[in-house]
Amino acid sequence: MLYNSLLEKIIIPFGDLLNGSSYMKELKHWRKLQNYSEKELDTISNDNLKKILLHASINCPKYKNIKLHGNNPHEWLKQFPVLTKEILRSNPEDLITVPTTDLIKYCSSGSTGMQTSVYMSKKEQSNIRAIQTLWWEWSGYTIGSPIVQTGITPNRGFLKRIKDIFFRTIYVSAFSVTDNQLKALCQNINNTKHYFFIGYASSLNVLAEYAASNNYNISFKSSISLGDKLFSHYKKTIESTFKTKVYDTYGCNEGFLIAAQKDLEYKYIMSPHVYVEILDDENNPVPDGELGHVAVTRMDSFSMPLLRYKNGDLAIKLPKSKYPSNRDFNFPLIEKIIGRETDVVKLVGNKTLNVHSFTGVFEYFPEIKQFQVVHNSSNKITIRYITSDDFHKRILTKVTTELQKHIKDENIKIEYVEVGEIFPSKSGKPQIIVSK
Repeated sequence: MLYNSLLEKIIIPFGDLLNGSSYMKELKHWRKLQNYSEKELDTISNDNLKKILLHASINCPKYKNIKLHGNNPHEWLKQFPVLTKEILRSNPEDLITVPTTDLIKYCSSGSTGMQTSVYMSKKEQSNIRAIQTLWWEWSGYTIGSPIVQTGITPNRGFLKRIKDIFFRTIYVSAFSVTDNQLKALCQNINNTKHYFFIGYASSLNVLAEYAASNNYNISFKSSISLGDKLFSHYKKTIESTFKTKVYDTYGCNEGFLIAAQKDLEYKYIMSPHVYVEILDDENNPVPDGELGHVAVTRMDSFSMPLLRYKNGDLAIKLPKSKYPSNRDFNFPLIEKIIGRETDVVKLVGNKTLNVHSFTGVFEYFPEIKQFQVVHNSSNKITIRYITSDDFHKRILTKVTTELQKHIKDENIKIEYVEVGEIFPSKSGKPQIIVSK
């Protein structure tokens, strides 16, 4: 605890001073905010929404023709067009309000097939880093606790290496790790119980599967999932192998820290930071409890206002009538994040299956090591699969029976193709559904 206190009270503030950032200040602010009442959080959220919309309508070339009337920021928001990845990629300069020489550039992973870039100030960057740390603290983490972290920047520069040393971080690649690297990592942390495990859900699962199959005795204080989908079978494998609890988080690389788990199966929305809309195909709001497209407004992004940004995900907000009476915080709640819009299969007869329709079946068939659904037409799906050692063809008949419980139409053909390898998306993340 002495080291943790030294890091928080002396080393990090000194680093903020040298860097011109405000990470520690923002973290302390969020630690206070999380204890506010629902009314106080709503007031702050409304004020923040009003400020960013006023700022955008005055300073953004894209929004200068929008005239705001009245005093209701939620009505103002409806006047702003939905921002798509295509628009963000093709005309980012229409959103920037200060010289880019004063800003930090962030690039998305391109997991939807389209990489985007956004800009933010050091203060705006400090805020999202503070929110992420706050989420880690929800799992029991304290600044300076030892971490095993997976990520997409394995080539650590000087500053990142210094950060890893001070934050006692073992950093490994999320998507290109070899068996030898997994072996070295497991040997390094075998018979340990003091690490926190943080990273992309699929990479946490890869390490868990490797550790289980090689009989390593590793326990983590807690595990924090970020970056891609935490499927139920991932969660089961990670928790059972490492004798830990997994806390799932939800954000996107364009600078949105949207929601995270703590004491509930649902996720708390960081409402002073983001305003979340769930929209139908025509960009109209859907009632809470119904599935729709996620559109997020970052309420502290004054350098490059990102308003009503459709990030390509589908989700459901929890109706307030279903809010648990006993919960740790008063932030609004997301009930479920389905995943990418491309993670949906639409079949004849208005039948729609999402990625969980398939993972919920295949998790019970360990004889199939990996699978991918290829959607070519409205009356057929092709399943590419890699077998494990105890596979036999009768398994496919059983899989079909279970899938038909979701499809409920024998005329829809399910075709199977055995393959030797299934490639991830360009970002390195697993791509379970390929819709053509």
